[in-house]
Amino acid sequence: MSYSLSFLDEEKICPKCQGKLSCCEAPPIHVGDGLGWGSEVLFICLNDACPTFLNGWEQIEKRYGHHASYRYMELPGSKEGNFMMVGNSDAFKGCVIDREILKEQNERFVREKAAVEGMKTCLAENNLTPVMTLLLDEAAAQEARRSAVTYLIKLNDMACIDSLRNHKFRDTAFEHEVNMAIQAILKANFKQECPHCMEIIKAQAKKCLHCKENL
Repeated sequence: MSYSLSFLDEEKICPKCQGKLSCCEAPPIHVGDGLGWGSEVLFICLNDACPTFLNGWEQIEKRYGHHASYRYMELPGSKEGNFMMVGNSDAFKGCVIDREILKEQNERFVREKAAVEGMKTCLAENNLTPVMTLLLDEAAAQEARRSAVTYLIKLNDMACIDSLRNHKFRDTAFEHEVNMAIQAILKANFKQECPHCMEIIKAQAKKCLHCKENL
């Protein structure tokens, strides 16, 4: 969704039925004049018991000879009421925006953007956090995540290994890149992972310090 998220905290009430208005994606065309609504988001009363909706059928039938009704609506950031024509009771009910999910998605995007910016100074600051944020975010841009892999090797911090090993990567090719980076970090620190218990041990070890298995 490309529109502003300033509407997320708005709560609007229908003056006709006192019900809470639903936040919906606006249709691409204004049914009245062929123009846009002036917003990509509309607050609409979807209460089927609202007097506006109940009485609208008869009003439109008498005035226009059409089988339709009205829904009360308001634009984001405005208290001015308006009415839109709908052809059935299900209109707009499939376009309701889950604002909590949208907030969560927006917060994730902000974290991704901050992590991409943070990678610019992560080597000078020896800061693993922005790199790990991108690597563990399956929704982050692939280009940014692949850049994070290169920084992972340069940072050479074994603290990354447990989190990466316990993460479920959706892209097997990208998971392979991460695994190769982990191997490079282990080699640079003269370490290896025990093939039996996966604990990190010395590269020259003949027996695992943790599970006591022979290597």
